[in-house]
Amino acid sequence: MGDEWRPEREELVLVGDSLTQGGDWEALLPGETVRNFGMAGDTTDDVIARLWDVIETRPALVALLIGTNDLAWRRSVEHIVRNIETVLVTLRKELPETRILVQSVMPRGHEFADQIRDINRHLWQFAPTVHAGWLDLWPAMALEDGELNPAFTEDRLHLNADGYRAWAGELAPALERLRELPPSSRAITLPDLGGAS
Repeated sequence: MGDEWRPEREELVLVGDSLTQGGDWEALLPGETVRNFGMAGDTTDDVIARLWDVIETRPALVALLIGTNDLAWRRSVEHIVRNIETVLVTLRKELPETRILVQSVMPRGHEFADQIRDINRHLWQFAPTVHAGWLDLWPAMALEDGELNPAFTEDRLHLNADGYRAWAGELAPALERLRELPPSSRAITLPDLGGAS
């Protein structure tokens, strides 16, 4: 059931920074064909700069997680949100049949919690406007004060093996839910008004 909706290629592309890059996704997401576009140190500006590399793969599904490195560069919440919105709008325009999943910016040290919550609130509201799914990772990854769960990290930012398992435990069912939906949008075909082809 639902196979008629699926694009020809079932490839999943993961886009992000070192958090994404560091995952052994073939092991963490068995059954998925994963292409990892995680790049250590990447900010939202960097993702925009290399977005065509992602678009050219024409994947069935894109899962995006980006933004934490911008905070280290003291970028504003507005800057980060605007850039992620630009990424999402561009993906939707260029890949109308691709399912898109926006993942909340991960918790890190609790001193960043208010900014990250603000970013995530904006992204949660924006995702439906580009027919993208939303995955809130905070319930699984954060403590009450917004600190990344110490069981999942050694440095309050990067994930250890337990952290990746916790993330994958949220990501796998989110991908399944997204795959069960009809295509996110259709390419617009104009009526043939002139009779020429």
